[in-house]
This record gives sequence, C-alpha cells and structure tokens, in this order.
Amino acid sequence: MELFNQITGNAFFLLVGACGLLLVIQLYFLLVVYSRLAFYKNAPKQEKNATPPLSVIICARNEEENLRHKLPKILTQDYPQFEVILVNDFSEDDTKWLLTDLRAQYSHLKVVEIAEHVRLKHGKKFAVTLGIKGAQYEHLVFTDADCLPQSDQWLRHMANSFGGGEEIVLGYSPYNKKPGLLNALIRFETFHTAMSYLSYALKGKAYMGVGRNLGYTKSLFFRGKGFAAHMHIPSGDDDLFVNQNASPHNTVICIHPEAQVWSEPKTTFSAYSRQKTRHAGASKAYKASHRRMLATQLTSAFLFYIVAILTVIIYPQYWYVILGIYLFRLLVQLIVYFPIMKKLQVRGLIWWLPFLDACYYSYICINGFFALFRKEVKWK
Repeated sequence: MELFNQITGNAFFLLVGACGLLLVIQLYFLLVVYSRLAFYKNAPKQEKNATPPLSVIICARNEEENLRHKLPKILTQDYPQFEVILVNDFSEDDTKWLLTDLRAQYSHLKVVEIAEHVRLKHGKKFAVTLGIKGAQYEHLVFTDADCLPQSDQWLRHMANSFGGGEEIVLGYSPYNKKPGLLNALIRFETFHTAMSYLSYALKGKAYMGVGRNLGYTKSLFFRGKGFAAHMHIPSGDDDLFVNQNASPHNTVICIHPEAQVWSEPKTTFSAYSRQKTRHAGASKAYKASHRRMLATQLTSAFLFYIVAILTVIIYPQYWYVILGIYLFRLLVQLIVYFPIMKKLQVRGLIWWLPFLDACYYSYICINGFFALFRKEVKWK
C-alpha cells in the first residue's frame, strides 16, 4: 500500500509539473509576444500630400451581389490618387455587366477579364498575378469582393503605413457579428489569428497576413518572383507571400479602426471546416521556424487543457490545485487580451473567453491534424 501511495503521489506531481510547464510556455506567448500588441499605439495619419498613388486589387468569381453593394464603397474612398483593378475570374453570373455599368461611373475602375480555358486550371494566385501586372502604381492594396472598409479613410491609413519605406503592410479584417455559436467561434479564431501575426510582426518575425486587408509593393512581388515558390499550392496568395518575403525591417502593421475591413463569415460548420483546411494546407509551406513557433503555441495550450482535465479526473481531491493554475492563466489572458480585443473590435467576446479558448484550441488542433490527410480544394 505504501508503494502504491508513493507511485500515485509521484504521478500526481508529474501531472502537476507538466501542467505547470505548459503554463510557463503559455505565459511566454502571452507576456512576451501578445503583450506587444496589447500596448501598441496606432500611428497618427500623415498629411494628405504625403500619400503615394495606390492600386487596389480585387479578385472575384461569381460575386455579383457583393460587388454591387460593396465595390462602390471602395471606389469612393477619400484618397487623392488610386485605381481599383477588378479581376473577373471567369464569373458565370452577371458580374461582367455590373462592372460595365460601374466603369461608366468610375473612370479609375479597371477590369481584367479571365476566360475559361479547357486545359488551363488556375487558382486565385493566377488572378492576383494578372491584377498586379495590370497595376500602374508601385504600392498595392488587396482585399476581397465580400469585404467592406469601415470608413472612407481605409486607403489613407494603409498608404501612410508605407511612409517609412516599408514594403509590406499587414492590415486586419474582422468578421461581421451574427447570432450563434459558430459566429462567435469564427470571430474568436479570427481575433486570435490576428493577435498572433500582428504581435509577431511587431516582434520582427512577421509570418503571415490576410488578403482581405493587405498591402505590399509591386517591386517586392517581382523581386521575390511572385508566387513561383508555392504556385502548386491552391491557397496562400496572402500568407505564404508574406511568409516568404517579410523581414524585420520591411513589414509594418495597420490596425487603426478606420482602416479595418469587414467581411462576411461562413454560416455552416462544413464551410468553415473547408476554409480552415485550405489555411492549414498553406501553413505546411511556412518556414520551419514559423511552423515550430505556431505548433508550440497551439499544442502547449491544447495539452494544457488535456493534462488539467486528466489530473482532475484521476485526482479529484486536488481539484483546487488545477483550478488555481487555470485561474492564474485566465487572469493573465484577461489582462493581455482585453486591450487587444478593444483594438480589434471584438471586446464582447471577453465574456466568453473561458469557453471559446477551450473550443478554439481543441478545434484548431484536431482539424489541423485531419487536414494533413485531406487534399487541397479550389479557392472558389
């Protein structure tokens, strides 16, 4: 009996020690990485005469309704000199005729038509490349057909971010709030992803961006040979390009509320799962150091929950020890997350943090594991 008690006691301390180690790893990300974004202050806008001309590039396939309601908001941005290049990627709806009408109203709207070819199977990267080749200006800004800038100052803030000679501007694109658990999970996942890539950019280790709100220079695109290194991967026109070309000195972030671009979220778990599968497929091509960095963050949090739950199940009499460790982690999360949630306009999610945090890490890790065995799907 004494031997048994000694063994069980050692097992308990082993589990608690593992939980504590995982907590320390999590505290590193919270206090060393994410805190950079928590204390980040938006740079003030420069004067109007400091703004370079811009080319806004949007790729669309069967997005007639989105373009009808949202493209005019982009075309009427308060900015002195810009063009909007709409790449119509073989749309089968009435996008072509809508764009014809809009071109009659807006002279700075340019349309690039891509026709279907029996032997040519292309993805979004091909469409983006054609848009870039058709751009007349050096500074490029990207968004999607279903996106809507929060204000008419979006381009001004993005352009100002290029003011120091930077070549990549990482913007932020939240999803619209709708009822239901799925929407809350999507918005939390988007917040967490943005918190990570924006914080690492501030740390000088930018590893991704999102094409719904992204800027970079035309010369950088051609100097880095565009998407040649990962053209075989259907997704990744945004994050893989940043992963390949970002450096500690050429990348900045732009998260001013007026510069945020809102997008429509998926409405079914199956559509959301397919979206995350595409993203996971691209992430496999990240630099090795970035993959290790992200894997450590995700798996340490997921294992923290697993070990904590396992310890309480095996040693229910010591529940208060695990509860204390968990509450300490939660307290640090609240301190770091809340100012970031305010910046990223999802402060209402703070009340659901314990639930959403556990769901997020469980879903991302499990879905990421099964994504290893799935084939990539097309962008549309």
